[in-house]
Amino acid sequence: MKACALALVAALAVGMGAQDAAAQTIVDARMGVHEERTRFVLEFDRAQPYRAFVLTGPNRAVIDLPDVEWRAAAPHTKPMVGLVGNLRYGLFRPGVSRVVIDLKGPARIASHFTLDAGGGSGPRIVVDLEPAAPDVAAAEEPVQSPQWAAYAERLERSSSAVASLAPPASAAGDRRIVVLDPGHGGVDPGAIGVSGVYEKDIVMAIAGTLKRELEATGRYEVVLTRDRDVYLPLRERYQVAHDVNAELFVSLHADSHPSRSLRGASVYTLSDTASDAEAAALAAKENKSDVIAGADLSGYTAEVSSILIDLAQQSVNENSWHFAEMLVDDLAREVRVLNNTHRFAGFAVLKSPNVPSVLVELGYLSNRDDEKLLRTDAYRERVSRALTRAVDRYFERQDRLSRS
Repeated sequence: MKACALALVAALAVGMGAQDAAAQTIVDARMGVHEERTRFVLEFDRAQPYRAFVLTGPNRAVIDLPDVEWRAAAPHTKPMVGLVGNLRYGLFRPGVSRVVIDLKGPARIASHFTLDAGGGSGPRIVVDLEPAAPDVAAAEEPVQSPQWAAYAERLERSSSAVASLAPPASAAGDRRIVVLDPGHGGVDPGAIGVSGVYEKDIVMAIAGTLKRELEATGRYEVVLTRDRDVYLPLRERYQVAHDVNAELFVSLHADSHPSRSLRGASVYTLSDTASDAEAAALAAKENKSDVIAGADLSGYTAEVSSILIDLAQQSVNENSWHFAEMLVDDLAREVRVLNNTHRFAGFAVLKSPNVPSVLVELGYLSNRDDEKLLRTDAYRERVSRALTRAVDRYFERQDRLSRS
């Protein structure tokens, strides 16, 4: 709990320290092609510092900003031109918002500059991208405005000062600690529904309802991996469970599928061998969260992709399996579920070596009926009742085993 408390208090301090920046907004985002260059323009209501860089494997361009609100048209509705294949925006970490541009090929930043307000437009940041050989793109260094270094230094000072003063968190006592992981967040929106709703918002709302339901029993202390719209790397999600000595980890998601008729909930547990091709494809998609958020994985350890299911983890996997089976039964009483509801695949977020973990796909945002239900309080309450019953049954089983 202490780690979570420190992170939360630090985030609050950063928010107070960057209050002026947080009140500022992106009012428009524009793209155009000029000869061989693709120009990307962000317009603000007030001038902003920035940092920009490109990444390879896959090819992306990233623009970091202070914590500013996006009030332009939704990124996924923008027409993509030139080198731009896709566009995302969100909070990358406390105090830093991020624009991620998926590129159609390797590129470099040919130029970057700011423009003052004028001609009916607000202050602007301009980044010009041009095609580059892969080795040239990989060697590109970040560029930034003169004001970015001072902003980053203030951010670091605020985080450090508050973390050093943070009080210890209260103990859970005899309550069981359950970690809920609302999937995606910040710059990673997850699936986008037929009406434009984001998966990250749907699962955040469901996590809040489930947290209240579990804590109302008096038997559980519930910790959220994120309690707002912020990106969190996959390995940090299950690290939260380790830090608070959790006894159960539940990752919440809402999927999409090319077949819009497909609907229903499903439950996944970890396996080196996927139960079916669809489970394998879903795991591959979910495991790309860090790539989607524009994380530089060049120095990333192999931890996320290569934690082996060894003898020490066999007991954890067995407990995960039993909880998943209970959860399937309880979900089926409340909501529509897929055939073969309990599935298996190599989800990175489930690769905790010592905390039983499941991933719940609550429905398909690509299906109009599922999406409509997922947006209602009544459906969230039904899902929460099912999960609470399954959690109760799981710990009752654990207590019986400990007495035998």
